Amino acid sequence: MEIADHIKSLAAAGQLLAAAAQGAGTGAPVPTCPQWRVRDLLRHTGMVHRWATAFVAEGHTSYHPDGGEPDLDGPELIDWFREGHGLLVGALDAAPAELECWSFLPAPSPLAFWARRQTHETTIHRVDAESALGGRPSPVPAALAADGIDELLLGFHARPKSLVRTPAPRTLRMRATDAGACWTVHLSQEPPRAVRTDGAPEAGSEEGLVDCELTASAEELYLTLWNRLPLAAVTVTGDPEPARIWRENSAINWSGPPRTPATGA
Repeated sequence: MEIADHIKSLAAAGQLLAAAAQGAGTGAPVPTCPQWRVRDLLRHTGMVHRWATAFVAEGHTSYHPDGGEPDLDGPELIDWFREGHGLLVGALDAAPAELECWSFLPAPSPLAFWARRQTHETTIHRVDAESALGGRPSPVPAALAADGIDELLLGFHARPKSLVRTPAPRTLRMRATDAGACWTVHLSQEPPRAVRTDGAPEAGSEEGLVDCELTASAEELYLTLWNRLPLAAVTVTGDPEPARIWRENSAINWSGPPRTPATGA
């Protein structure tokens, strides 16, 4: 996906998030994040938006702390969220391609990093807000979902801090039936090593032999890997143990730079 595509997706996701929060009310529980009410979701996501905006708009070249969450609720909180989301979209839209600022995952440029990261931050939390309304959340396009799987497997879990480890080498494949993509994840005592292939891996190749495979649409895989859908939402074949290990150890935690809440983005 291009930067412009990410910004467009970010703009839409934030608008849907705010609309769902308004419809559910800030006191409603968030089923996909059981420890949160909608107000917690808005405070967190709005804080992250302003944190990201500072890097893009002010060009901080080293880690810069967030400004904390506001003591707001109700319509005032929703308005604050909308304002911060608009500031983020505007900052990304206005930023020069050669922007230099701090980032924490591999990307073609800092601008590409922040546009992508905030798109998925907001998309996942949009799903959270819509879960508070009940019913099926708005769809995640296959291309966006596949991009989010790339970010998670090739970015977040390629870092030394990933907790997904196995005593003996194991392999886990994620196959997106509507995106023409497979991700083969090599598990060991080291950080996971993921390889994306477009189409099915060649039989007999390193990526063609796996212990376990998860098969579903890109959207279902994306939401399952971010712990927004149960593992039962995808088809698991082979030895289910690698899938269990992934599920129990892959949460991305909000605990210092880079920060993300324990349930996902």
